[in-house]
Amino acid sequence: MATRREFLLSKLWICSITILHFTGTLSQTDNYIVHMDLSVMPKSFSGQHHWYLSTLASVFDVSDSSTARASPATYLTASSKLLYSYTHVINGFSASLTPSELEALKKSPGYISSIKDLPVKHDTTHSTKFLGLAPQSPAWKASNLGDGIIIGLVDSGVWPESESYNDHGMSEIPKRWKGGCQSGAQFNSSMCNKKLIGARFFNKGLIANNPNITISVNSTRDTDGHGTHTSSTAAGNYVEGASYFGYAKGTANGVAPRAHVAMYKALWDNHAYTTDVIAAIDQAISDGVDVLSLSLGFGGVPLNEDPLALATFAATEKNVFVSTSAGNEGPFYETLHNGIPWVLTVAAGTLDREFDAVLTLGNGISITGSSFYLGSSSFSEVPLVFMERCDSELIKTGPKIVVCQGAYESNDLSDQVENVRNAGVTAGVFITNFTDTEEFIGDSFPVVIVNLKDGKTIIDYIKSSNSPQASAEFRKTNLGIEPAPRVASYSSRGPSSSCPLVLKPDIMAPGALILAAWPQNVSVDLNDSQPIFSNFKILSGTSMACPHAAGVAALLREVHPDWSPAAIRSAMMTTADITDNTMEPIKDIGSGNRINPASPLDMGAGQVNPNKALDPGLIYDANSTDYVRLLCATNFTEKEIQVITRSSSTDCSNPSSDLNYPSFIAYFNERFSPSNLTTVREFHRTVTNVGEGISTYTVSVTPMSGLKVNVMPDKLEFKTKYEKLSYKLTIEGPALLDEAVTFGYLSWADAGGKHVVRSPIVATTLIPDDPDDEEIKG
Repeated sequence: MATRREFLLSKLWICSITILHFTGTLSQTDNYIVHMDLSVMPKSFSGQHHWYLSTLASVFDVSDSSTARASPATYLTASSKLLYSYTHVINGFSASLTPSELEALKKSPGYISSIKDLPVKHDTTHSTKFLGLAPQSPAWKASNLGDGIIIGLVDSGVWPESESYNDHGMSEIPKRWKGGCQSGAQFNSSMCNKKLIGARFFNKGLIANNPNITISVNSTRDTDGHGTHTSSTAAGNYVEGASYFGYAKGTANGVAPRAHVAMYKALWDNHAYTTDVIAAIDQAISDGVDVLSLSLGFGGVPLNEDPLALATFAATEKNVFVSTSAGNEGPFYETLHNGIPWVLTVAAGTLDREFDAVLTLGNGISITGSSFYLGSSSFSEVPLVFMERCDSELIKTGPKIVVCQGAYESNDLSDQVENVRNAGVTAGVFITNFTDTEEFIGDSFPVVIVNLKDGKTIIDYIKSSNSPQASAEFRKTNLGIEPAPRVASYSSRGPSSSCPLVLKPDIMAPGALILAAWPQNVSVDLNDSQPIFSNFKILSGTSMACPHAAGVAALLREVHPDWSPAAIRSAMMTTADITDNTMEPIKDIGSGNRINPASPLDMGAGQVNPNKALDPGLIYDANSTDYVRLLCATNFTEKEIQVITRSSSTDCSNPSSDLNYPSFIAYFNERFSPSNLTTVREFHRTVTNVGEGISTYTVSVTPMSGLKVNVMPDKLEFKTKYEKLSYKLTIEGPALLDEAVTFGYLSWADAGGKHVVRSPIVATTLIPDDPDDEEIKG
C-alpha cells in the first residue's frame, strides 16, 4: 500500500527532481567527480585536459604522471574512463572508476578529493499579472521585457515547436553569445532561433552508470515536459489563446518575454547524474548566460560536497545570477535544500486564481467549489445523496453525486476522496473547512470541494427535497481570490543544514498551479484511462517558483548591468511584499486550519515584487572574498575550501561568520544553560546607496517577543550615490527561547518614504542537523 506521502505526490502535480544516493558493490565501476590542485600541474602540459588524461593514464600504467610518457594503450584506456574535463565549475574532471582505481588515483600528484556521482530520479497566463507586470509597469518598461538577457536552464530539455519559443519581436542574438544549437535525434540546429538561442545535451555520466541504457531521444528535445515548462515560465514569448482544457484562459508569457533562452539538457527520463548536471553548468558559463535557473538541488549536503554549490560558486564569480528551488518537502522545518549563500533560494506561493466548478441544485441555487477536473465539462440533473463522513468504503451507488462532510485535515479528506472514487459514482462533493486542498482537486475523478456555509446549503436542500439532484459545470477560472499569496504547504522550510548561518529561503515566487508550455506528444494526464495531450500544462512546486525569480533577475540585469548577483538578490529581497492582497500578513497554508502568518523560514523576505526591486534604494553587496571569509569561519579545512573556490591559496586571516546578507538568523538554542543566562547575538552590515545621492535613512524594527533588539546607528546619512555605510544589529534574549521561531523585520526608510529597505529577522531554538544526508530533492 502506498504511504501517505506517496499518495499526496501522486495526486499533486509537484514538479521536482530527486537525486538518490547510490551504493555499489566493491567490484563495481562508479562515476567520480575528482578535484585537482592546478598549482601542481607540470608546465610540460599544454592544458588541464591533457594533465587530467595523463593523471588517469598513470592509474593504468607505471608511467610517472608528472610527464606525458604513458603508453598509447593506457592513454586510450584513460580516454575511455574520462567523462568530462571541467573548465569553470571545478578544477578537475569526472571519470568512471573502480574502487581500486580510485585508490590509485588518490596517490597522484595534485589530487585533492573526490565525490561519488549521484543518480537523479525525476520525482503562466496570470502569474506575471499577479506580480504586477504589465506593458506599462516599471520593470517591463525599463527593461524592455528583459531584452538581450540570456537565461540558461539545466533541465529536461525543450520542445522547440512550442509557440512559447517563437521569436516574433525578439532582438538579434547578442554578439557576446558563444553557445550553439547541438543537433541530435529529432532535433537539428535550425530549430533554434532568436528566442531559443542555445540547446545542448549531456549524458556521459548517465551512460557510464547505465551502459545498457536505451535513450529514446538522444538530443535536447524534451521528452519529460519539466524543462519546457520551466523555461517558458522564465522567458516564454507571448502566446494568445492559451489554456489547459479551458482552465486559465488567456495570453501566456514568461516573466522576461524578450529574454533569450538557452537549454542544457542533463535530466533524462527517470535518470540523470550530477556529473552531467555540473558539465551543463560549466558549458552555460562558457557560453555566456546571464542568469541560470536550476529547479533541482541537494538536501543536507556540506557545501564542499555539494556539486551545485561548487558549480554555482564558479558561476557567481563569472557574474552569473543563479536562481534555485527550495524543494518540495514542506511544511516541516529544516527540509530546505540549496541553502547555498551565493545563490537565490526560492519558496513557492499561491496565486489569486482558483479553478472551480459550479453546482446548480434542483431548486436553482448555484454553489461554487474548487475543482480541477479534466473530463466532461458538464453533466446535468444527477441525483444527490448525502453520505455523512464517507470515512469507510461505500457501497456501489451508481450514477449519483455523493456529498460528504467532516473532513478537518488532510488525511480525513484523502480517505473520503478515495472512498467515493472507488464507489463508482458520478462525482463527489466534499464539505470541509480544511484549506490546503490543491492535491485533491486535480483528479481524473470529478471532485468538488465546498466550504461549511455552502455545504450546509447543499445538505439542507437534500433533506428538504424528495428527489434532490444537481447539475455541474467544470473548467471555471476565477481571479482576484483573497487572500493571496499564501505559502504553499509543500514548499520546503529553513533553516538550512548546509549553511545555518544564512537565513533561507530567500524569497517566495508563484509556484502553485502555474500554466506554461508543454511538449505536444507528452501526456499531461489520463482521462478514462486514456492519455490526453495539451500544448500547455498546469503544474505546482518550487520548480515553478524558481524560473519566476530567474525571470525577475533577468529584468533587473538588463536595467542594472553593473550590479553583482548579490546586489540583484538584495534588491529582490529587501523590496519583497510581506502582506497579501487584503493587506494582512502573508499566511502559511502549511500551518493547517490555523492559517498562521508565514515566517521568513517559510517564505524568506516575502513575495518578490519586480517593480519595487527595480529601485531598492540600498543594497547589501557581497563577493567571493566575503563568501570565503564565511567558509573560513565555519570550520571548513583549507582543502575543503579549495574544492569550492578552485584556488590553491586560501586567505583565512580575516574569517567572519557574519556575511553581508539582507537577512538575519540568530540561534537561541542552548538547551542545558541556566534559565537566567542571557545571550547576545551581534550582526554587522554594510549597505550601498544606489538611490539618490543625498539621502537619510531611519531604522525601525518589529518588536520580537522575549527579545531586546537594537540597531546602531539608527540613522544613515548618505552624501553621494554608491556611498557605503555600516550598522550593527544586536539581539539579546534568553539562552533558550520559549518559542521555536520568533521573527520580525528591520527596515530602513528614507525621508520621503520612497524607499523602504526591509530585512527579515529570525530568532530560533531549532538546531539544524549535520549535513550528512546525501539525498537530492528538487
